[in-house]
Amino acid sequence: MRKLLFIALIACGVSNTFAQGKYTPSKENLEQRQKFQDMKFGMFIHWGIYSELGDGEWVMHNRNIPYNNYKRLADFFNPQEFNAKEWVQIAKKAGMKYITITSRHHDGFSMFGTKFSKYNIVDATPYHKDPLMELAKECEKEGIELHFYYSLLDWGRSDYAFGSEIVDGKPVKGDWDSYIKFMKDQLTELITKYPGVKGIWFDGDWERRKANWHYDEIYGLIHKLNPAIMVGNNHHLAPKDGEDFQMFEKDLPGQNHTGFSADATIGKLPLETCETINGSWGFDIKDNNYKTTKQIIHYLAGAAGRNANFLLNIGPMPNGKVQSEFTDTLAAVGQWVNKNAESIYGTRGSYVSPQPWGVITAKAKTLYAHVFNQPDEAYVFIPGVKEKVSKVALLSNGSSLKFKQQAEGVFIYTTGVAWDANDTVFKVWVQ
Repeated sequence: MRKLLFIALIACGVSNTFAQGKYTPSKENLEQRQKFQDMKFGMFIHWGIYSELGDGEWVMHNRNIPYNNYKRLADFFNPQEFNAKEWVQIAKKAGMKYITITSRHHDGFSMFGTKFSKYNIVDATPYHKDPLMELAKECEKEGIELHFYYSLLDWGRSDYAFGSEIVDGKPVKGDWDSYIKFMKDQLTELITKYPGVKGIWFDGDWERRKANWHYDEIYGLIHKLNPAIMVGNNHHLAPKDGEDFQMFEKDLPGQNHTGFSADATIGKLPLETCETINGSWGFDIKDNNYKTTKQIIHYLAGAAGRNANFLLNIGPMPNGKVQSEFTDTLAAVGQWVNKNAESIYGTRGSYVSPQPWGVITAKAKTLYAHVFNQPDEAYVFIPGVKEKVSKVALLSNGSSLKFKQQAEGVFIYTTGVAWDANDTVFKVWVQ
């Protein structure tokens, strides 16, 4: 993922001006977009040889480790405790419907078996197995959708030439055509070899704003190989032609607390926001900045209320296990999601803008008021509801609540309500 040192590149970045043909999504792709929006909750996984150093996924860059020295980590990467079934069950227990996992991060190491680089988990490590194939098969078996994260940026390959000046859309010191071909070859493997893949999640565009990334070719190839696959790119800009969903890093759509989203104009595509369960994306042995169950539920419902999915990241340990601080919290989140599922899955947001007390999700003729903060008054006010309200009830137990509808909106009276410590959901039927 992106670090703050690149914010300056955003501020002075030049948009990609290379022409692309107009993309028309297929029927299968449009159907997949609807399914994607219905799923609402996904697991993000950052895992690679960087986990051995226990200092996050940017450790090679941040510690200025020479590439040839860093590559030695592969010699003793041997995650014998990795169990695809366990990972998928953790996601399912949390209420997550899809998994997005790093196939290749900025260090250039491929976490899958590839013919186009020996620097991969099958050929370069004593593990000699392909965990992404195991994960793909287990996801398909359990009905969990699989997406692959793929880094555009590569700190080590000579044809990428990290740090090189960009002239006429390509690095002066590298072989850009070779690098573009390499990425296309690997993407072809990921899409054609691994069962059930429905998304490609790109990252690293922000490192080279002036480069011609050949998105017309890359996106076109992906959609040719499988028209249903959804393409997204973490470039922190408005959507580009050929993309199928828009993502936001560590911010909900419309927010810019991190500084990443200053130029991320919200488009008309499905939305997704990603955040990590602690402070780091990859395993960091020093990181105890764990998010609480309440924070994660607010993030999930807050995303849904803004018509976005929530992709929550974990960084497994180098042995392949997921630490208990993560699994315990995810299980608690799953308990809340299970009880309040109808207010999350299959809903759409932005019916009413976020309120001081929380957000609204909607499905058919039903509204769901997610109340994060109990108002000081003995009511919750939902503005702008024009449809006639026929009933209001507490979702948790079905008990009816008194309400009053006026021209400006609906007042739901809360005297005697048993408040949920995380998120109290009111179900509102409209005609």
